[in-house]
Amino acid sequence: MRGIHDLGGMYGFGPIVCEADEPVFHEEWQATAFAVLMAAGTMLPDFTADQYRHSVERMAPAHYLPVHYYERMLTGITTLLVEQGILDVADLEVRAGGAFPLALPVAAAPLADLPPQPVARFRVGQRVRVRDYHAKGHTRAPGFCRGKAGMILRVAPKFAFPDTSAHGGERRDEHTYHVEFTARELWDADGNDTVVVDLWDSYLEGNEP
Repeated sequence: MRGIHDLGGMYGFGPIVCEADEPVFHEEWQATAFAVLMAAGTMLPDFTADQYRHSVERMAPAHYLPVHYYERMLTGITTLLVEQGILDVADLEVRAGGAFPLALPVAAAPLADLPPQPVARFRVGQRVRVRDYHAKGHTRAPGFCRGKAGMILRVAPKFAFPDTSAHGGERRDEHTYHVEFTARELWDADGNDTVVVDLWDSYLEGNEP
């Protein structure tokens, strides 16, 4: 499943407008939302960044697309606090003076069947292909590169595997790789442009010529 947050390679959203001398926060509530996120580690047991990311990814598309970055942040962290019983929806709605939209529930079976890979299986210069799989939960393999072939540019240190880290499973560490893809491979685009994506070992399979 490809969520509404997975927008890489999609067209039709218009140009990115950069605001000159943009402040970190335009309004006070945005700073409060960021402060709540930073405090989450003291309020939520076993809190992880992947858990938070997935709470934002679970926002309904009609809510996710039109809102500000900090509203997504507020929705995501508030959803986790409600799910953990730290906040009450009724109290939130009283304080907000109306409905307080939260993210959708976690899927019943969020994890894809990706066997653990404790040892780096690939080397620099090797051709690999991203597994074409469809997790119902959190993953850091962008939809635009699934099923596509690229080349390993660098073997990076181990990091917590995000798919399990987001869902309370065994937070195994796996090597990550900087994988280079041609724009032609990803989108059948002309030219010599390339895209480099950081991908965990479990997401990959060999694709030797």
